[in-house]
Amino acid sequence: MTKIVNKVEIEYNTEKATVRYPEYGRAIQEMLQYVKTIPERQKRQKTVEYIIGLMQQLNPSSTRSLEDYRDKLWNHAYAIAGYDLDVTPPPGITFRREEDKPKAEKMPYPPTTMRLRHYGYNVQTLIKKAIEMPDGPKKEGFAEVIASYMKLAYKTWNKEHYVSDDVVKDDLEILSDGQLELHEGHSSLDILAFSANKKDKELQRMQQRNRSKNGGKNRNPTSSNKQRNYGNFRKRKK
Repeated sequence: MTKIVNKVEIEYNTEKATVRYPEYGRAIQEMLQYVKTIPERQKRQKTVEYIIGLMQQLNPSSTRSLEDYRDKLWNHAYAIAGYDLDVTPPPGITFRREEDKPKAEKMPYPPTTMRLRHYGYNVQTLIKKAIEMPDGPKKEGFAEVIASYMKLAYKTWNKEHYVSDDVVKDDLEILSDGQLELHEGHSSLDILAFSANKKDKELQRMQQRNRSKNGGKNRNPTSSNKQRNYGNFRKRKK
């Protein structure tokens, strides 16, 4: 006895047309392709408007945050339909092809060659500024601040190993081509870094206390003082 097996043909998505905008899905694309086969213009118009509403529901976060989200949705639908959608868009909306839209020119990366990149570009800028300063205590203090910042940056990328002041001192001389160096008897870079972190933490604690006193709102102390002084002035005037 011969057994007859019915073959089931399966159509894979890889064999279908490429989805132009994946954020809306293949179903929206097939709907817009079907709309072009509707002969009645009024029915075709209502169907497209319904599909636009579905597109907005499928991708609300990236459309409602824009002022021209309706313009974006209609143009996406126009592009998905292959720029062959015979409908009337809402007033103020015009269909534009992607190739007709102005494109911003690519900005080239600045041609800079950095040595010891783990310190970052800001350190290079600070070193250049310090080199231009006249010799004296102010320049020496600025060099210590730069070295302290370099040690903090070094620790950010190398938390497992101890970073000595001598390593930072040598790197400072390398980056400045020998034009900056820490003078003898300079303060420990750990002390400078600790004092900087301590000041930042104290400032954060003060801001948190002010917010708690003001009911969670960070009010401007200057404006509150002005209002208080104005109130006292009116009392004295009476």
